[in-house]
Amino acid sequence: MTWLLLNSGPCPAPFNMALDEALLENIARLGKPVLRFYGWTEPAATFGYFQKFAEVESTTQLRPLVRRPTGGGIVPHDADWTYSVVFPPNHEWHSLKAEESYRRIHDWLRLAFSELKAETELAPAAKKSLPGQCFAGHEKFDLLWHGRKIAGAAQRRNRLGLLIQGSIQPPLLPLKRKDFERAMCAVAVKDFHAGWQNLTPDAALRQHAEKLALEKYSQAGYNRKR
Repeated sequence: MTWLLLNSGPCPAPFNMALDEALLENIARLGKPVLRFYGWTEPAATFGYFQKFAEVESTTQLRPLVRRPTGGGIVPHDADWTYSVVFPPNHEWHSLKAEESYRRIHDWLRLAFSELKAETELAPAAKKSLPGQCFAGHEKFDLLWHGRKIAGAAQRRNRLGLLIQGSIQPPLLPLKRKDFERAMCAVAVKDFHAGWQNLTPDAALRQHAEKLALEKYSQAGYNRKR
């Protein structure tokens, strides 16, 4: 099965969230799963769709603060590796229960780290964390390295498709992000029978993302709406 690969490089925080939403809204047209790797042009923090802005604002000093289209807690983007995966509505992943797709995405990361001789594990149970902070404590099936959470994710599943947004706080090992991205793609070939094809966003997708970035994710009215 053909999967699409998109490496966006560093982008502004509002555009990162906008492109992920645009991919979700266009995934049925694209017709294939999309794996996107991306970075940040400046330190930022994203927070879950249902979180209260006042609580987020008082919890982190990182700015800008941008509300994600997915749930979850506060994620700092000052040294992390970020990715998203989007599945069309007719794909098997779309029909999974939320807990199973969460487990599966982190098992994918676990296998990718294993390719690089870095041993990680899935959390067997939740560990109490600071309220609203993604990387303080952990949830069941988060990815752990020496007992510390190094990867979490948030999901949005609707009739359009499934969007998973993930953040990796890399372990304290001499690992390169590019090597991890290659390992993640290699695991998909072996375990998901993926055949990779580079995705170049067409004009419709680019314009959709730019419009969302300008009119939604850059706007205080959206980010502060709760």
